[in-house]
Amino acid sequence: MLLAIDIGNTQIAAGVFKGQELVAHWRLSSTRERTEDETWILMHSICSAHGLELRKAKGVAISSVVPDMVPTFEKMATKYLNTEPIIVRYDLDLGIKILYENPASVGADRLCNAVGGYEKYGGPLIVVDLGTATTFDVISRNAEYLGGIIAPGIETSAFVLHQRAAKLPRVELRFPEKVIGRSTETSMQSGLMFGAVEMIDGFVHRINEELGEKATTIATGGLSRLILSKLTSVDALEPFLTLEGMLIIYEKVKKVLK
Repeated sequence: MLLAIDIGNTQIAAGVFKGQELVAHWRLSSTRERTEDETWILMHSICSAHGLELRKAKGVAISSVVPDMVPTFEKMATKYLNTEPIIVRYDLDLGIKILYENPASVGADRLCNAVGGYEKYGGPLIVVDLGTATTFDVISRNAEYLGGIIAPGIETSAFVLHQRAAKLPRVELRFPEKVIGRSTETSMQSGLMFGAVEMIDGFVHRINEELGEKATTIATGGLSRLILSKLTSVDALEPFLTLEGMLIIYEKVKKVLK
């Protein structure tokens, strides 16, 4: 079994693979104060609830955009599973060429998405990840990571509106019945939800124009299901793409180390 852990700014997505099959997955809040022991108890308890014995895991892969949280998970892996985890980095054998000006600055989750997406769909490919940020990653047909776009996520935009404008309330993230809001709440929902849809469809159109060809577009991330039905540019939903990319990277690295 492989334990895959994707550490994000807001949430930690984790899953267990048996071979190529993702047999369990869950999310935790990204809390920096947890020790390796507390983290193990949580992970072990969740796996037990899925009927899995986490101690049987032979490997651990970690992707993180929060560097100061990585040591906790490294300590957990070495202490309780007696294994050195594979940390996703730009300089591993990823199977794709990174053309970013500074490859080290590409988020590990974006690398996992690119690797997982290219493995499934080839290129050209656009991966839209809806999380704390909404990111777009573009991969050429020749397995080149060309770069992408980083924009505020839906929840992030909603939080900032509420925090910075005294009269704007917290609102439920859902589509209002009409684009033209008849209340403050529905006006905000329209701006947040339809705004995200127009941004994504608009950016995909602009990326395709810049590429000079139509790319396959896939969506992933915790908020992807929320707006998928309204998007016209997305060809498929891949909710576990980051974890699946981690599995591919882990297997590539292990082959090199043998």
